[in-house]
Amino acid sequence: MITGKNYIGEEQSAKSNKTYQTFDPKLNIPTQWTFYEADHEEINAAVEKATKAFDSYSKLPQAERAHFLNTIASEIEALGEQLITVYMLESGMPEGRARGERGRTMGQLKAFAALLMEGSWVEATIDTAQPAREPMPKVDLRKMLLPIGPIAVFGSSNFPLAFSTAGGDTASALAAGCPVIVKSHPMHAGTGELVASAIIKAAQKTGMPDGVFSNLNSSDVEVGQMLTMHPKIKGVGFTGSINGGMALYRLANQRREPIPVFAEMGSINPVVALPEVLEEKSAYWAAQYAGSITMGAGQFCTNPGLIIGIKGAGFTNFITKLSAEIEKIEPTCMLHPNIHEGYERGKQELSKQPNIKEVASFKDTIAPNYAAQKVVTVEAGDFLANPILHREVFGPFSIVVQCTDKEELVKVIDHLEGQLTGTILGTEGEIKNFPEVANAMVNRVGRIIFNGVPTGVEVCPSMMHGGPFPASTDSRFTSVGTSAIKRWVRPVSFQSWPEELLPEALRNSNAQGIMRLVDGEYTDRNI
Repeated sequence: MITGKNYIGEEQSAKSNKTYQTFDPKLNIPTQWTFYEADHEEINAAVEKATKAFDSYSKLPQAERAHFLNTIASEIEALGEQLITVYMLESGMPEGRARGERGRTMGQLKAFAALLMEGSWVEATIDTAQPAREPMPKVDLRKMLLPIGPIAVFGSSNFPLAFSTAGGDTASALAAGCPVIVKSHPMHAGTGELVASAIIKAAQKTGMPDGVFSNLNSSDVEVGQMLTMHPKIKGVGFTGSINGGMALYRLANQRREPIPVFAEMGSINPVVALPEVLEEKSAYWAAQYAGSITMGAGQFCTNPGLIIGIKGAGFTNFITKLSAEIEKIEPTCMLHPNIHEGYERGKQELSKQPNIKEVASFKDTIAPNYAAQKVVTVEAGDFLANPILHREVFGPFSIVVQCTDKEELVKVIDHLEGQLTGTILGTEGEIKNFPEVANAMVNRVGRIIFNGVPTGVEVCPSMMHGGPFPASTDSRFTSVGTSAIKRWVRPVSFQSWPEELLPEALRNSNAQGIMRLVDGEYTDRNI
């Protein structure tokens, strides 16, 4: 049952008089539920509980935290059809997307549980003492990764499950040993409350400390600001717009004790289409990219918003086929009227720039909050001269940039901001003949794709979902995949520490059987 209340640890609370409702974008009406915004007292209570919980939760054996994560996944599944129904009502997304995202969310939790059970992620290193070393003795030094403290996680608008209440930020922080306070996204607060109830039930079933998780409702920026500025919050996870991410980043750096903000802030995800592959497969790639641009109403951070190629018969043919394919696709509902309004505003602003030419758009009548897709084209020189054309339009919109030669193509890539992904369409022979293109792309992106589409992010250890600024605030880290745990830990060295007082991973007896770097050698043996 959806109550509209906040979870302050295990306690539900509704002290504020400020309320709001979520919205059904398909019916274009508010939903039936009313949510109580968290007030200052509730925020403080959640942080105090998290701080207290950290003392014990951070020291739990990895197997116990793994059991907690697996139980969360089971409790999310136990929510059954209610979760699917509420998800669809609050997002306008179809049933298949809802079920798929639920599966991904559960899969992420299980992946981090498996990481904990294996245990080597803590990067234990041991350099044993050499008291007889000349000219000076060597002390015993041991190092591993330890959790940093309570984490504030901001739910994402476009992934009500996989990047929100129990999404990758929450799963990775809990795996690391950090309690989590979620600022629930106002567009899907009902979905968030249901998932929060599953996390709380899992915490109770597995004996986790009260305060290991809290869920706070918020319809504006105030709750997020207070969380970020609270002196006992030690890190922030955010997925959303550049404006939102940078606002949190600046706040965090104004604190007396600055803290890391790991913000994934979107991207236009450039795609380079080389001549030879278009001569061979222009129809195929046109169909693939028409689908990728419009997938989920274009509401993916990896949506291909920029396609770059060299003028010629192949590229012209590709543009013609892309236009024909994309105009066939029926528009779909966007997440919220505000997002639809932002899409229309951004699309119109870029479309009215000098020397922009429309090559495809859906012109039939559509329902409110549905996104009419559009593709425009521009010469490379005009693109380079106009920074407005480099902006992300969140929705099914893409710009095709036409270059005169390879040198101009490389110049366009070099002038792009940091991106989450970059794609090269080409034959293997072309890649060898265009090394400058591949090198330029690697310098701009977190993930480089060969002959594929950027939409679709696999959750696995090798995934990099982040990139040079402004795609993310720190290009060294990913928000997807098990490496995401590294955001919430820091290395700590123990010098000449008594054996029985060391963390288990650093003791001579390797009870966990994990891989450790011992005196320069990777091994799972005892010392």
